[in-house]
Amino acid sequence: MSNSALPACEPVWVVQLYDHEWYDHVRLKRVFSTDGTRHEVVLVDARRLLSCADRDDTDYVLRPVLEWHPGKMRGIREFLDPDNARIPEMPYVTVSSRRAPGLIGWLGLEHEGVVTFRNGQHRARYLASAGARWFPVEVHEREAALLRQYCGAPDDARTALRPSMTIAQSADDTDDDEQADDASFERTRHGNLRNGR
Repeated sequence: MSNSALPACEPVWVVQLYDHEWYDHVRLKRVFSTDGTRHEVVLVDARRLLSCADRDDTDYVLRPVLEWHPGKMRGIREFLDPDNARIPEMPYVTVSSRRAPGLIGWLGLEHEGVVTFRNGQHRARYLASAGARWFPVEVHEREAALLRQYCGAPDDARTALRPSMTIAQSADDTDDDEQADDASFERTRHGNLRNGR
């Protein structure tokens, strides 16, 4: 069998959730999985990342998870469910630095990080609300050091949260997943939630 006939493998990060009644972990994969994309995975502290994201002034900062519409909460919960065959992508962010408020910032002596989500803000906020202490995000390589400076997870997170390899889905598998997702939605709609919920 040639190498081209073998299924492709991709790294998957398993993120533990410490305050979530439906499941205790989620799986995340890279946004940019091909070589040469010039993007890096950075493990971030959930609280520090969201503090930096709350400073974003682009008018797209989400409200706290408990204020979301119940349908939105259910949708993101089902999307992240580790029992799904499809693995969600990790959040994709950009980061910049600006002067901190106050006199010291005005003098240029203190700066603060500002994170903007390109994709995955709902995922990130839901994970933090569900008790994730840290999780991976993807960022352009030129911003990776700055993201680590402002939001990086501690060294023990890098030890606890390592990627494992899984077989990448083909287009046919994706179609099957969409049909399974539709069937799952119908079961949920009719009250057959897992664990009697």
